[in-house]
Amino acid sequence: MTHFYLRRKSCYAEVPKGKVGTKGKKQIFEENKDTLKFYLRIILGANAIYGIANLVIFYSAATFWTWTAFVFSMLIYGASYRSMSSMAKPTFADDGSLADGGIDLNMEQGMAEHLKDVILLTAIVQVLSCLSPYMWYFWLLAPGRALYLLWVNILGPWLTTDSSATNPEPNEKKQRRQERRQMKRF
Repeated sequence: MTHFYLRRKSCYAEVPKGKVGTKGKKQIFEENKDTLKFYLRIILGANAIYGIANLVIFYSAATFWTWTAFVFSMLIYGASYRSMSSMAKPTFADDGSLADGGIDLNMEQGMAEHLKDVILLTAIVQVLSCLSPYMWYFWLLAPGRALYLLWVNILGPWLTTDSSATNPEPNEKKQRRQERRQMKRF
């Protein structure tokens, strides 16, 4: 009976008790280093595939737009990767110890998450564009998502705020007094 209970209990995930632990400086530093290495490999891999397919194998079919798309993707990669690396830049104390691990690039709902999405979208579109140049139209998803986030987080709430929240409703005495004044006018 004990064996069945122990086996049965192990099937369920343990619910953590207390508050969620935070990451230390060293852990953030190491994870940021690994994250930057991972995305650099994605960038280099996508560029290698695109370069070999379009600029080496099918060099005679490469047009001005092929080169423009390659330069565009390089600018996007450069800006996104540089932003991520500046966010993750650690600071060290005078004695060489780690003072700050930088901003956590793996934090949910952070700016780094959007930058990683841009890098992944660009890599996917760049590799798929080896099949058809019309695949670059999928890159329009990035500004579409940016407009969506702008609307949901900033413009929508700002435009749809209730103006009565700024003007509190008068209390009952003031309301009765105003009604009496209006009745006297008639």
